[in-house]
Amino acid sequence: MPSAVTRRRAATALVTAALLVPLAACGNDKAKDTKDGAAKTELTVLAAASLTDVFKSAGAAYEHAHPGTTVHFSFAGSQELAAQVRQGAPADALVTADTKTMDGLRADTGKPTVIAKNRLVIAVGKGNPKKIHDLKDLTGSGVKVVLAAAEVPVGRYSKQVLDKQHLAVQPVSQEPNVRAVLSKVELGEADAGIVYKTDAATAPGKVEAIALPDAQNAVADYPAATLKSSQHTADAAAFVKWLATPEAQQILRKAGFQQP
Repeated sequence: MPSAVTRRRAATALVTAALLVPLAACGNDKAKDTKDGAAKTELTVLAAASLTDVFKSAGAAYEHAHPGTTVHFSFAGSQELAAQVRQGAPADALVTADTKTMDGLRADTGKPTVIAKNRLVIAVGKGNPKKIHDLKDLTGSGVKVVLAAAEVPVGRYSKQVLDKQHLAVQPVSQEPNVRAVLSKVELGEADAGIVYKTDAATAPGKVEAIALPDAQNAVADYPAATLKSSQHTADAAAFVKWLATPEAQQILRKAGFQQP
């Protein structure tokens, strides 16, 4: 009759095997669908927060055109995404809101391709109660302005345009990504914030966008690249390539992004 030690070892082995099965499946390039036997691929894409809405639409379109592939997105500020990549977070592709962040990850990515461009606007509350019409108005007494932190691409672009006009703005808060800036304005916690044009467009009826003249604006480039640590190399490359196709570009244009 097996001893207690032997029985415990057998039980431990069974539990360990059960835990390793799903991990092994995740590590495979293709996992078999238990329903119909068709090969399935799950991609994880790290993407800048300003792509949240448009990439949900783009992901659905990609999945429709590529049966068997599911695309999962993780949205955050580009600087946060870079930190995740450096820490070895499991993912297949990366899309940032600036080339500087992507260039800092050359050892971790394939060759990047710019898939879209964006511009800045001033987001104000519905009805523009503080009567803000340009960048200079952000320096007005009693105007609560929120900006993204300096290490965030949109925060860096904001500083660039303000410095160019020799304007000193003291923000009431500095946020980790553009969506957090937009949220502060939506909730009335700030009178104005500098965001991307496409972000302001996601909150119709809640915020209004004050356009900036081209001479006072900044252009944000969105590069996309595969990650060298991807377990789905070919599929990740196919998704990045698809982002430059007419189908994907039409989705980006509809959301207000500019052609690369």
